[in-house]
Amino acid sequence: MEELTILEIPDRGTLPGRRFDDSWIRAISALCFVFLLGLIFNSGGAFFEWGTHRDMLRQISVIGILACGMTLVVITAGIDLSVGSILGLNAVLFALLTLHLAWPAIPAAGACLLAGLACGTASGALIARWRMQPFIATLATMVFTRGLAKSISGGEKVSRAVAQPDGSYQYADLPGFFLWLDQKVLGGNIAVVTLVFLACVVVCWFLLSRLRWGRYLYAVGANEEAARLSGVPTGRIKLLAYGMAGAFSAIAGICQAVQEQQGDPEAGAAYELSAIAVVVIGGTSLSGGQGRIGFTLLGTLTIGYLEKILSLNAVSEASRLILTGCIIVAAVLLQRKRC
Repeated sequence: MEELTILEIPDRGTLPGRRFDDSWIRAISALCFVFLLGLIFNSGGAFFEWGTHRDMLRQISVIGILACGMTLVVITAGIDLSVGSILGLNAVLFALLTLHLAWPAIPAAGACLLAGLACGTASGALIARWRMQPFIATLATMVFTRGLAKSISGGEKVSRAVAQPDGSYQYADLPGFFLWLDQKVLGGNIAVVTLVFLACVVVCWFLLSRLRWGRYLYAVGANEEAARLSGVPTGRIKLLAYGMAGAFSAIAGICQAVQEQQGDPEAGAAYELSAIAVVVIGGTSLSGGQGRIGFTLLGTLTIGYLEKILSLNAVSEASRLILTGCIIVAAVLLQRKRC
């Protein structure tokens, strides 16, 4: 008789990423190294001003929100290339509903969240139900949502200028929600969009650390077949991961529309690469089953500070991209060495 191998889901206490190990050390060391560069190349003391750090947090928050959803997907050993396009779709949708159709902010935001959730769940269904590779499924969703964004916007930015029947334009009043979300609070020391990013981090932390569904996400990423044989609803877990990624993309799209005061169908282009970079540099393993939202927070700060330091020192965009690519390769090689 053939031997039967008993497959078990790791206990909560032994789940990868649940202890203070070398993963934390690597993530914190990377952030400290970049911060040290800022202290050295401070651009005439500009790095020492709080406004520099506040603006960095504001600028990186949208990418950080996308990275929250990407973290859930990567923990399941997946990848999501559609988050940037879903962001663009929801930026257009939110601007269209609030600026052109004069919807109240809450119903408009709810519609965007449903749209983002639907797009993410569609990707999850292609992967879980029809066994498509995550790369192909999310690539298809990326192309579809970008095309949909251009279709509903007519290929143009949805701005405050509303076309009238006689061919003229009338400028719509900027909704109060735009002013509220784009303001700085706590004495002007932090942007509201940064608080939204931190709220998304808390939601992911609660899901991964306090709910059974979070344990299932790790189990699916560590060994999907073992998880299935242990009774984990692997299909629904993938729907959860990709659906949440879509919802976070919708939140990022709303923030993007508010910051730009318009809906650009090209918004979010290549943001998915930045979100993946944040997750990888933070230390979450692309092989799945390992990672924490705290890693993503550290990765967001690392990328944010790196971009800000390069910007303060007038480094060209080409050089920034080259350096970021090298850092991603180094982070992945360090992960392989650790494993």
